[in-house]
Amino acid sequence: MMKMILTGTFVLLITSVSFSQVDIGFFAGPQMSTARFSVAGVKQSTSSKYGFHLGTTVKIPFENRLHFAPSLFYSLKGYEVTLKQRSLLPDTSAINNSTTIHTAEIAALFQYDFKMTGNRFFVRFGPSIDAQLSGKEKYTRANNTTVEKNMTFSFTRYGRFGANVITALGYEMKNGVFFTAQYVHGIGSVANADFGPNIHHRVFGVSIGKYFIHRK
Repeated sequence: MMKMILTGTFVLLITSVSFSQVDIGFFAGPQMSTARFSVAGVKQSTSSKYGFHLGTTVKIPFENRLHFAPSLFYSLKGYEVTLKQRSLLPDTSAINNSTTIHTAEIAALFQYDFKMTGNRFFVRFGPSIDAQLSGKEKYTRANNTTVEKNMTFSFTRYGRFGANVITALGYEMKNGVFFTAQYVHGIGSVANADFGPNIHHRVFGVSIGKYFIHRK
């Protein structure tokens, strides 16, 4: 199901750019990511890691000030967790874990502009799906040995896909330059292991971008 949604949204993004009267732009910026990590319903202590994102977006008029604004972007995510309960991920003997995860994210967003023309504030909101492309993890076992390895993505380990909700506040200038602050709230766990932990991404980032095809 996740793959079908991912493919459908990607096709929608690509075909939408063929319509007239659209803005097409790119964006990039730094971000801070962590995760909600729980074992048997008990939340574990986590801290943030720094990364970045970059991608492209399309702005298609929908109704008055409302636009459809699908986006496709790369996002470097990760988290650090201190484990107080035994967890199947990363290892039943692990007492902590630090991850770095490379993801590709597709977002089906709506944008509402507070003004029809000129410089204006806007809000964006909608769902996204991220594909975990690759990742590394480093953890310490109870016997004080350290393990550093590539993350394993499978039906019994980490999952390839996650679902999120994105909310953003931005400012767009009449020359096509825009600034955005966004929050990504993971609603689908990126852990597949039965009786394993629940891991949900949490990401806050800021962006600067520009529409290289821009409606005046």
